[in-house]
Amino acid sequence: MPTPLQHTQASFTLRGRNPDVLTCIANLSNDEVFTPPELANRMLDTLAEAWAKHHKGANLWANKSVTFLDPCTKSGVFLREITRRLNEGLQKEIPNLQKRVDHILTKQVFGIGITRITSLLARRSVYCSKHAQGPHSIATKFKSDAGNIWFERMEHTWAGNRCKFCGAAQAVFDRAEGLESHAYAFIHTDNIKSRIAELFGKTMQFDVIIGNPPYQLADDGFGTSAAPIYQLFVEQAKKLSPRYLSMVIPSRWFSGGKGLDEFRESMLNDNRLRSIDDYLSAADVFPGVGLKGGVCYFLWERENPGLCRVSTHFKDWQPSQASRKLLENGVDIFIRFNEGLSILKKVVAVESTHTKSLALPEEKRFDALVSSRKPFGLETTFKGKPAKRPGDVIIYQNGGTGYVARNAIPSGQHLIDKWKVFMGYAAPGTGNKDTYPHRIISTPFLGEPETISSETYLCIGPLESKAEAESVLSYLSCRLTRLLILLHKPSQHVTRKVYTFVPKQDWSRKWTDEDLYAKYGITKKEIAFIEKVVRPLDVTESSDDDE
Repeated sequence: MPTPLQHTQASFTLRGRNPDVLTCIANLSNDEVFTPPELANRMLDTLAEAWAKHHKGANLWANKSVTFLDPCTKSGVFLREITRRLNEGLQKEIPNLQKRVDHILTKQVFGIGITRITSLLARRSVYCSKHAQGPHSIATKFKSDAGNIWFERMEHTWAGNRCKFCGAAQAVFDRAEGLESHAYAFIHTDNIKSRIAELFGKTMQFDVIIGNPPYQLADDGFGTSAAPIYQLFVEQAKKLSPRYLSMVIPSRWFSGGKGLDEFRESMLNDNRLRSIDDYLSAADVFPGVGLKGGVCYFLWERENPGLCRVSTHFKDWQPSQASRKLLENGVDIFIRFNEGLSILKKVVAVESTHTKSLALPEEKRFDALVSSRKPFGLETTFKGKPAKRPGDVIIYQNGGTGYVARNAIPSGQHLIDKWKVFMGYAAPGTGNKDTYPHRIISTPFLGEPETISSETYLCIGPLESKAEAESVLSYLSCRLTRLLILLHKPSQHVTRKVYTFVPKQDWSRKWTDEDLYAKYGITKKEIAFIEKVVRPLDVTESSDDDE
């Protein structure tokens, strides 16, 4: 039987020739997305560069005292790649291969599995055996099968039918012991330092925390309706005060996401967040994963505050990179595009006298014309009558039009007899894929007097004439207008809030992009960026066309 040393040699020397199984495995679920080795190594490269910059050029992987934790390990890819790098970097410090591997695995590399199956998979990836002290393990010094990759089933702590730590619904997760509880150990505690001591048998101070946390609770579906939990992993990791923290998470936190306001405020006001690599399409790093809004990975540095390097990636585009503040004056979100920020500043400079703020004056804000959801108090499922009766008005509804009695309309009475523009609440798209250029919004259309809509549409108005409504329609068709919408749009939903950066215009004329470019001094380079991101929109198109 081969010795542990021979297994060690095989695991490291054959890796370059054999197919990497971690590039082939399917995700267990949409909240347990496996990290491709390529992405894990990009994150580790970013970490190593930051370490060298602040340690006089030192090689992170040649340091035998640095400790690493993946608090949400699934495939074990981060721990495996860290181990591989340390094995190479510590050859001079610890020449004996077996001693070197034992030192790395017992003293430097730690993980917490999120489910039983992922803990076994992670141990297999790191130790070459699901049992850390088994005969096929490359480690020889462990005294337990778990090694340094911990997992035990935990239960939720119910309070008012919800878990007080993660918000999971008791009706969904209070179930048989044989099923996964998804009560993740790292976030189900009031004292994370004590929890770490319980898990690993001693007080630990990790230099680096890195991972890809679960993105949402499994009880609320997937998409914008699902409750995110990745922010809980980030917040807990910060409480451990590592030197460096790096995680890959959905980019939706930049400007939206259910219950993420406090998290967003905390992140954007933290000058220790030193880099964000933002991928507009999640499929570029997670092939086959439907995650609208893209993903990002960040690097947080405890001892090195400063500006943040923001890099935007999309397919074969040249990455856009800038060092800047994460939070601009007068804005409560992260403005995603570096080029978009410079364009927004130009628009605000023309529309406002407040040169130190990116907030438009109240009287200049287009969102004042935009209704809230259910502008007339009618649900998306509401269906009007197929035939018109005296006193009825037309209702634009999901799937077409119908008729409804004026006295049966719960709200929005001031809009019924006015001209307006209707806009789909959910922008059309290509499933869960992010594609560019795209339209940003569904095709708006004119609403004559004596028309209303269900929740399927938002209402822009009231407008005094057909000419004013046509002016608004022309304005919404402009690429610059829709770029300003995109800067505040975290998902496919086009709510009133996404119009925050859009200024009102003179509604006595029709608008073109050429007019807006001239008004705001948009350069040829900026125009090229806009046209790369925003697709032309013909307001005569069907409102349900794909992006």
